[in-house]
Amino acid sequence: MKIAIGCDHAGFALKSGVIEHIKARGFECVDVGTYSTDSCHYPVYAHALCEKILSGECELGILICGTGIGMSIAANKHDGIRAACCSDTFSARLTREHNDANVLCFGERVVGAGLSLELVDAFLDAKYMNSGNHITRVKMLSDIEKGNL
Repeated sequence: MKIAIGCDHAGFALKSGVIEHIKARGFECVDVGTYSTDSCHYPVYAHALCEKILSGECELGILICGTGIGMSIAANKHDGIRAACCSDTFSARLTREHNDANVLCFGERVVGAGLSLELVDAFLDAKYMNSGNHITRVKMLSDIEKGNL
């Protein structure tokens, strides 16, 4: 599986450790930037990551900024992206299982290096339940994107 990863300047310090962790787990990683701590605009990197998922090049994505909130807002502007900002492993797992989330967002200023890797593991290890009300609700999310709800 290919995982896309992106960050802005406020998430740059965590990104390399997350990439190493993902690769050590046997996944391929596609880094969409940023590549320094120079001030930049998070929507650029959220968009680049979402394009990788929507094109089918990558299956899942991880976005890191200061809080994770800006990245999640930017990512969720894309039809077909379900991004969740998580700072606990329970939410990171359940957003995949219940919401079929395809992008995990978190904040470097909110979680540390250790917790960030636990969030990544919880997200990557979880699988969408694809049953019952979960199917109905995920379809409803798609209907909202298309203006059909």
